[in-house]
Amino acid sequence: MIVAEGRQPSYLEDAGGKTGLMAWLGTTDHKRIGLMYLYAMVAFFFVGVGIGLVMRLVQLTTFQKLISAQTYNALFTVHGVIMIFLFVIPGLPAVFGNFFLPILVGAKDVFFPRLNLASWYFFMAGAILAVLSLFTGGGAPDTGWSFYAPFSIKTGTNVTLAVFAAFVLGFSSMLTGINFITTIHRMRAPGMTWFRMPLFCWAAYATSWIQILATPIVAITLVLVMLERLVGIGIFDPAKGGDPVLYQHLFWIYSHPAVYIMILPAMGAISEILPTYAKRPIFGYKAIAFSSLSIAGVGSLVWAHHMFTSGMSEFANMIFSLLTMLVAIPSAIKVFNWVSTLYKGSIDVQPALVYALTFIFLFCIGGLTGVMNGALAIDVHIHDTYFIVGHFHYVMFGGTGFAFFAALLHWFPKMFGRMYSRKAVYAAWGPLFVGFNMLYFSMLVLGMMGMPRRYYLHLPQYHFGHQVATVGSWLLALGLLMFFGALLWAIFKGEKAEDNPWGGVTLEWQVPSPPPLENFEEIPTIEHGPYHFPQGGKA
Repeated sequence: MIVAEGRQPSYLEDAGGKTGLMAWLGTTDHKRIGLMYLYAMVAFFFVGVGIGLVMRLVQLTTFQKLISAQTYNALFTVHGVIMIFLFVIPGLPAVFGNFFLPILVGAKDVFFPRLNLASWYFFMAGAILAVLSLFTGGGAPDTGWSFYAPFSIKTGTNVTLAVFAAFVLGFSSMLTGINFITTIHRMRAPGMTWFRMPLFCWAAYATSWIQILATPIVAITLVLVMLERLVGIGIFDPAKGGDPVLYQHLFWIYSHPAVYIMILPAMGAISEILPTYAKRPIFGYKAIAFSSLSIAGVGSLVWAHHMFTSGMSEFANMIFSLLTMLVAIPSAIKVFNWVSTLYKGSIDVQPALVYALTFIFLFCIGGLTGVMNGALAIDVHIHDTYFIVGHFHYVMFGGTGFAFFAALLHWFPKMFGRMYSRKAVYAAWGPLFVGFNMLYFSMLVLGMMGMPRRYYLHLPQYHFGHQVATVGSWLLALGLLMFFGALLWAIFKGEKAEDNPWGGVTLEWQVPSPPPLENFEEIPTIEHGPYHFPQGGKA
């Protein structure tokens, strides 16, 4: 290995004396662990995309024999489990949190490097168990990703192994959260006070508390489902005096905060991207930082807005409706501050900025449709319709997914030391944006028309909307192939990247591309806020 004089070998070259596959499987380097998450999650993502395309093909005609109704039920369950538990929830924290959080706070690694590697092994073990559940026992689970009781207790499909897979994946999430909180508390560089931390670190910090506090609740709930199926303890089974609505409460006490595990790191990444390409400090730094904590806090209190039609009291419905409206306020603060950051900025229109602005647009649609879900009278009409499916995908895919793409474009040169083709990722944006909106806006319209979700067949009055959505899914898949194809080509054939191609001012842009094994030759001393641009502006 030849290393330029005066320059440390990068983490891709130096694995602490190990070589080959074991250099990766046994690594405790946070950057390599982040890449292992990235490779695994992109692979699972495309499996989920493939399943989604099959489901859209089923809906292309009103009556067809492509697959059976039972197979269709299994497909949307598997699609949900893969996309939520194997891509969206771990997504930005596991990849970019692992790779960049220690660098952003001026540390050489996370606080618990071996625990970090263990979290990746828990993730892979859970993923393997989820795949095994499709082909063993009674076949792929057909309950939907939420595993609602009492159906999840009664069905003959292999729910037990799928639930255990989700239980194992929860340990990965908790270990990551413990690591990030400890790293932020104990390993910040000298001079890096709380209000000198980059906003991505604030987002990861708020997310980590949700991971630690909320994940054990769903873990216990999933254990109870397994015990129901194995020994019939009667917690959720109404035939034995159990309460299936209790399952919904326990599930959503975790799964609604899990939405913020998905979206908060995405918001943190956007808060890093916008000031870099606007060439000015972020507007309202403290407001964005505290809004991340507010979303984590208030977002943990709104779980029952998923249950307005379950038979709760009118008073409970009103309280949860009010809380749902309140949680929109810190999200709106972020959007206002992001747009204000661009005002009078010296804007450099790079692909990462285009994808970040797309995130803001799509997330606003997702957020506004979420407020509609929170309004009691409207929710009675749209509950369990395609409107919910459309809203969910606007938030999770339009939000977290496009923020993931933007973050990947922003940090790609630093991660791999290579530059991608700007023309190729601009070209991919067109079918991604058009296909996405054709697919999911059609679902919003179908839901308002009354089309129920999870139905194998549909009536003729919904047919045109399903045709538009299916054509949109093809465009979306084309855009995804173009996007990841461009990045894959760049990893092997791209031009060598400069250390700071975008003119960023946070710590990751002050180290070589790709970073050396221990990030810094000397731990830096921080003397000012994170967005201190040379041409002025108060950071």
